[in-house]
Amino acid sequence: MSIQNILDRNGTREVVTIHASETVKTAADRMRERGIAALVVKSGDAITGLISERDIVLAISRHGERALAMAVRDLVSHTIITVAPTDSLKHAMSLMTHYRVRHLPVMANGRLVGIVSIGDVVKHRLEDLEAESNVLRDAYIAAH
Repeated sequence: MSIQNILDRNGTREVVTIHASETVKTAADRMRERGIAALVVKSGDAITGLISERDIVLAISRHGERALAMAVRDLVSHTIITVAPTDSLKHAMSLMTHYRVRHLPVMANGRLVGIVSIGDVVKHRLEDLEAESNVLRDAYIAAH
């Protein structure tokens, strides 16, 4: 299964972004309003990072309440790990494990086309494993 399969199954969803100069409070509000756990950070049309709920919690722990007034650019990791729609779930899982990230922006032809979370990847991988298990069980039953 590919990343494109996940995007197709999830349906067309807008990738929610935030400008690097906006505040952490604005990021938290946007995540709450949309029911999501991460935002792609942009400066103009360029993707400059990703900010997650986890990043916000760590910032509040380190900087206290003033973290909410900080610019998003001050918190984001500028190492951006991405996947392509043609990449496999196994590749995405490997990247998430190696880089300890929970969200991967999906890029095609230099353009942001989606985002996948670890929850998306695990859910679809479990569906694949269940389907494989059913095929093997049915083959075993048919053979006996």
